[in-house]
Order: sequence, then structure tokens, then C-alpha cells
Amino acid sequence: MSYLEAKAKYAALGIDTDAAIAKLKNVPVSLHCWQGDDVRGFDTDPTKPLTGGIQTTGNYPGRARTPEELMADLDMVLRLCPGTKKMNLHASYVIFENGDWADRDALEPKHFAKWVQFCKERGLGCDFNPTFFSHPKANGLTLSSPDPEIRKFWIDHGKACIRISTYLAEELKEPVIMNIWTGDGFKDVPADRMGPRVRYKEAIDEILSEPFDFNMVKPCVESKVFGIGVEAYTVGSAEFSLSYAAMNPGKCIPLMDNGHYHPTEVVSDKIPALLAFFPEIALHITRPIRWDSDHVVLLDDETKELCKEIVRCGGLEGSVKMALDYFDASINRISAWVVGFRNVQKALLMALCTPDLTSMQNADNWTELMVIQEELKTMPFGEIWEQYCRECGAPADGEWFAEVKKYEAEVLSKRG
Repeated sequence: MSYLEAKAKYAALGIDTDAAIAKLKNVPVSLHCWQGDDVRGFDTDPTKPLTGGIQTTGNYPGRARTPEELMADLDMVLRLCPGTKKMNLHASYVIFENGDWADRDALEPKHFAKWVQFCKERGLGCDFNPTFFSHPKANGLTLSSPDPEIRKFWIDHGKACIRISTYLAEELKEPVIMNIWTGDGFKDVPADRMGPRVRYKEAIDEILSEPFDFNMVKPCVESKVFGIGVEAYTVGSAEFSLSYAAMNPGKCIPLMDNGHYHPTEVVSDKIPALLAFFPEIALHITRPIRWDSDHVVLLDDETKELCKEIVRCGGLEGSVKMALDYFDASINRISAWVVGFRNVQKALLMALCTPDLTSMQNADNWTELMVIQEELKTMPFGEIWEQYCRECGAPADGEWFAEVKKYEAEVLSKRG
């Protein structure tokens, strides 16, 4: 079937596929740098294990070991993915030059100048994240630590990241989403649940006291249900994070990671709940298997439902900030990046090619609603997707993986 034939089928349902393609072309999705090197970064000893609630599994050959290798890998990914991209950096991806080094509490905008150059040359915006893990002072508790010196170190890190985010926004002329997530919590039942949360709240208050323009720097607070080594108690729970964002409008927005909830919860249902109260929210899109396992995003039911809600709720107009967040070290990392990014794009385009069936719901016409929703699943979407790739100058399905295999043979396989 040709694109024109598929377009006609969708037109019969009232869908303008040309308009859907045109709209999606301008929707930014943040591409996470940490898939390329297994969340190692460049400011700590790469031979030491990840700590502070972060873990990757697998040891597939070809991990990026330097900024130059990571940027080369990102260039391959950018070329193979359609649509508008932003970069997403963690503070640990700082690039020191000429023997210059600073600990995380003393990072400066100049340490990210090479990333600014990278983004400018490729027409990318950039989001940012303080890194509250994989550091000698990230030992169980960071912003909620009872040790004032530890707490001050991480507060100063957060303030430094506000300044770096401001620099990125000014240089790249795009707003920066700056996400605050820590792995703070306890492995077993605590004696005091209130104290760490009060300290956490006060620490975030101090971070956000650093001057910034909320139109250009948008801090987020991200929750989690539990994590490695914090099975019994997480300081930054969903209730804490949502409450903090609700009580601090104009200073921060909530961020939901769809791997950070109980397996029976779905973030697709939470999107309209939050947008009823918040003008803006942020999302980390991943694929949990029984818990926050950060598997590569597939075109599965929840990814499609999540993107339907983004579209239905008007999120593509700017109220929903989307970023990928997963890291798989067991397969080719370029492929992991590309599969996940393309699947989010597919799910968004599918949602844009879905007719509005609200009138059937409001009329209690559940029978016909079910019939149409099921029949939409066999519409010729593949032709619409292929046209989107073609207009974006990206390879279609069935075309890009050969380039990844060639890159692996010529580049990745030669890395130590």
C-alpha cells in the first residue's frame, strides 16, 4: 500500500495524516546521554561500580569511554532517528580540560562548554540533571542526610546545576528541564520517616533559592516507589514529590518516570490527573519489568497509552516535557537508543492519527467505542510512519539496523 492509499483510509476517519506528520516534526523529545556509557560519566573512576541507587546489567562491547566516543555515538543515533531532539545530560558528564578538575559542589558552566558547542552545531536544546549518585559522598543519603556537611555538599551541587542550567538555556536559546532525583532511602524499616523528608524539603528549598528564570530553567522533582538498597523507605516518594511541586508553583514542576511506580500503576492514567492541576509536567519514558528496570522502550500498550494521553491532553503544545530514561548494557547501545527513541515517535504519531471518540464515551456508546478502538489497531500505520521518516530524512524501518552493524564492526568493536 502506498502512502496516498493509507492517507485516504485515515481521511475516511477524519484524520489528516499530513497535518499529524507536520505537527510531530516540531515536538522535542530529550535523548539521554547515559545510554551510551552505562551511566558512568566522566568525573569518577570508571573502574569502580555505580552506587547510590543506579545499576546497569550487561557488558556488551563498545561502551563509550570518553566524551569524543560518546559524541560520535550520539551523532549516529541522531542521524537514525526522525523528529526534533534535545540532549539530556547528567552533571557527571562534565568535560574537564587542561588538568582542570572540580568536585560536584564546585562545577561551573565552563565545564559544559563542549556540550554547548556540540548542541549548537547540531541545532539541539539541552536538558540537565544534578548527579546525586556514584560519588564518595552519596552513601545512602544525600540531600536528606543528617550530616550537615554532606547535606551542604549536595545542596551546593544542586545550586551549581541551577547556574549550569541557566548557562545552557542562555546559550542554546531553549528552556532547560533540570530534574532533581536522589536515591535517598533505607534498606530496612526506619525509626524516623519524618526527619529525612523535612531535611529533603529544606534542602530543595535551598537549591531553588539560587536565582533563575523559571521561563528558561524549569526544575523538577522526581519520585520513586523504591530502589536498590532502599526497599523499605524512599525519601522522595510520589506523595512527597507531588506535594512539593504543588506547594512551589513558579519554582518547580512534577516529573513522573513510568518505571518509578508500583507495577499495578500506569503513568498514562496519571497524566490527565496531574494536568488538571499543573500547567506543566515532565516525563521520563522507560520500560519497567516488575520494577524500575530501565529496559529499552518498546511499542507496547503502555507506551501507546502514555502517548495517547499526551496528545489528548494537549501535551504536544508544551505542557508535557518528554525525555527518555533507560540504560541497557546487554545489547548494542546504539540500537538501544534508536529503538527506544523511534518507538516513542511511533507512539506519538499513532496518537495523532487516532480520531477523537469522546462523543461516544459521553453518549455511553461503549459498544461502538470498543469496536472502533480495536479496528484502529489494523489501520495501515506503517505507511504513515515511513512517510514521516522520509520527510525527516531518517531511514525507514528495515533500513537503519544495517548501519548500526557496520558502525559496530568498524568502530565499537575496536574499543577496549
